[in-house]
Amino acid sequence: MKLKVAVQMDPIARINIRGDSTFALLLEAQKRGHELSYYTPDKLSQKGMEIIAPVQALTVRDEDGNHFTLGEAKRTSLASFDVVLLRQDPPFDMAYITSTHMLELIHPKTLVVNDPASVRNAPEKMFVLNFPELMPPTLVSRDRAEIDAFRDEHGDVVMKPLHGHGGSAVFRVTRNDMNYGSLFDLFSVTFREPWVIQRFLPEVKDGDKRILLVDGEFAGAVNRVPAADDLRSNMVRGGAAKSTELSEREREICKRIGPSLRERGLLLVGIDVIGGNLTEINVTSPTGIRAVARLGGPDIAALVWDKIEARRS
Repeated sequence: MKLKVAVQMDPIARINIRGDSTFALLLEAQKRGHELSYYTPDKLSQKGMEIIAPVQALTVRDEDGNHFTLGEAKRTSLASFDVVLLRQDPPFDMAYITSTHMLELIHPKTLVVNDPASVRNAPEKMFVLNFPELMPPTLVSRDRAEIDAFRDEHGDVVMKPLHGHGGSAVFRVTRNDMNYGSLFDLFSVTFREPWVIQRFLPEVKDGDKRILLVDGEFAGAVNRVPAADDLRSNMVRGGAAKSTELSEREREICKRIGPSLRERGLLLVGIDVIGGNLTEINVTSPTGIRAVARLGGPDIAALVWDKIEARRS
């Protein structure tokens, strides 16, 4: 089966191919003989009910500094593709949300992965709140009184932007932290939306586990261990990737959320677990595929394409 595949992603020239999951998906698609095309989200347009973009034929190579070749841009209706990979990174802002509205018009006749309506309706730090029994105590608010009461109850907390990504602007605030007032003021003027306040989990020193699920089933995992002088375990922030196995609690988390992911058409999802506590469900452009494979884990890109091909057959 040969599929026409378009990828909506950030500029391909700037990606780090050693860790980029989108690149892993593109390599596997090309290996299977699928025809690849590329465009960036800022080039997406809607004319009436038609969704169009100046797509470029794409060839990929697993070679640093020589990882892609692009053809001439051609104005094309995205409805002419079998599959569109929705893979640009956050921020999950109004531009991102607008692109999901556009792509929703071609899905599912053209299979968009992940389902654009579900991506829009399941932002990483909000969708996870549907499973409070799996999470650490969590508050989403910008109200000072609510946040003060939460800190009084739980002591040390983590504050982070509701639609942040990559570990940006994540702070630990201790019970008697003299910076708390200034940090509250900074968040208040920087972010219009509420932010996330969670009980601090000291187990983060042992790692923040990224678990990948394909069509609601566990597919692979990597433990991201933060640097000694940093709270954040994100690999882009210096976290070290370590091989890992799932605990019974982590398997239970996967089992509990899997049906909801399948119902929403969220084919590739990355969840974050610290000390047996679910902290995020990442649906926009989840990472970890190449790290899992590099550490001897399963080929998750192949699992994703098996599912896509089954849906297009």
